[in-house]
Amino acid sequence: MVVEGTPHAVETYAPDVRREGLALALSGGGYRAALFHLGSLRRLNELGVLSQIDTVSSVSGGSILSAFLAEKIRVWPDKESVLPDWEERIARPFKRLMGKNIRTSPVVKRLLPWNWLDDQTAVETLAQTYAREITKLQLTDLPDRPRYIFCATDLPYAVNWIFERRQVGDYQAGYIRPAPAWPVSRAVAASSCFPPVFGPLVLGLEPSQLQDGKAKAGPKRDAIVRSLRLSDGGVYDNLGLEPVWKDHATLLVSDGGSTFDASPDSGFLWQLQQYSAVVSRQATAARKRWLISNYMQKQLAGTYWGIGSAAANYGFDGGYSEDLVDEVIAEVRTDLDAFTDAEMAVLENHGYVMAEAAISRHAPQLIKNQAPFLPPNREWMAEDKARDGLKDSAKRKIVGRGLPFRLF
Repeated sequence: MVVEGTPHAVETYAPDVRREGLALALSGGGYRAALFHLGSLRRLNELGVLSQIDTVSSVSGGSILSAFLAEKIRVWPDKESVLPDWEERIARPFKRLMGKNIRTSPVVKRLLPWNWLDDQTAVETLAQTYAREITKLQLTDLPDRPRYIFCATDLPYAVNWIFERRQVGDYQAGYIRPAPAWPVSRAVAASSCFPPVFGPLVLGLEPSQLQDGKAKAGPKRDAIVRSLRLSDGGVYDNLGLEPVWKDHATLLVSDGGSTFDASPDSGFLWQLQQYSAVVSRQATAARKRWLISNYMQKQLAGTYWGIGSAAANYGFDGGYSEDLVDEVIAEVRTDLDAFTDAEMAVLENHGYVMAEAAISRHAPQLIKNQAPFLPPNREWMAEDKARDGLKDSAKRKIVGRGLPFRLF
């Protein structure tokens, strides 16, 4: 097992020389990323790879799926084995959730006059939704294996904040060890409260609760901790690499996050949006370059696959074309609004294909079960049908595509 929380791995920039274990990083990207990951995990399970995973690090949409797995798989399968009944136990109920609009209700509640002064209404409503729809587990209920890590962003210190079974916190503010009996649903809400739709989550901590942080003790640190706010994990690291890259020997990364599209200048609002997009792009690009270079230099084993790639880029024949991926699939909105059956089917297929292509090309040593390659929604592998089914999928709707299932 991975030696977690070692001073060398946590407090320095250099990786730990004692790398151990297999980690899976699930990116942010709302429902789009969650469905892409769902397909990837289906294939990892069939190949006997999923059961070998020691740690799952997740952000936003990835955290939604992680919490769902924690609820549905209370006993992780033995290494190299396959979890049975994937479709009935995991895929089908998860896609029922993806067909619900969980974005509109929290926003509407925040706009009600009696909530105007309560900036926690939206994010707390989101947490209640996750508790009702996904899990009522507490952090202390999470298993030892896999080690689930839910990532958020500490806004005052601008670092990655983690929720897990053994600790909560970050290396600047400090940690609560062991973790308190906080709801997993609240951790997922912090991980997925993307701005500006959701405001950050206020934890309401006392400075004495956090220990071993690098921030200098004193009135300034105390004031920061008391007002500490957490935003979507993707604000800092949308790939979820931060908690696992320093101490794991093998790293699998499933990236369903936003892709960047060049566009002509259309005015002041375009410029404001573009400033944010450029900052986000360079941060993610730097992490991806570092990750790929570490794979190439054999400092890390594993592989990366992304929603914006085609299987052909891995020398694999059997997935969607590069044109369909670039023009349609990678343009699907990142949102917590209801997704259609067509959107769910194509995204799940794409994740399934990309995991197969990446693992078979770059990490074949992990394959323990030679399962047949059978995308879960084969009728949606037809390109014309997929293109038609997703023709409006890039558009966001203010009120949502599905009625919020609990407005008040």
